[in-house]
Amino acid sequence: MARSNKPVNPGAENALDRMKLEIASELGIADRVRSQGWSTMTSADCGRVGGQMVRRMIEQYESGMGGTATTQATNSTLTAQYDANQKP
Repeated sequence: MARSNKPVNPGAENALDRMKLEIASELGIADRVRSQGWSTMTSADCGRVGGQMVRRMIEQYESGMGGTATTQATNSTLTAQYDANQKP
């Protein structure tokens, strides 16, 4: 997968790509990504994947700091915001 911005830690590139594909799978777009590539995905789909990646990275960081209560509150807030944005 081509990447325009290199990660700060080049050793993390494969892990980030795996996370991206895992999230795409959870969102139901992984088959399209595998068959057509990321360049054919809509900006909305890419935004959803990127948003979930950031969310997970924040969760992992907070968990490492012992911030599980904050993570749960953040999850609830982000889920509510996403649901509100998806209404027609």
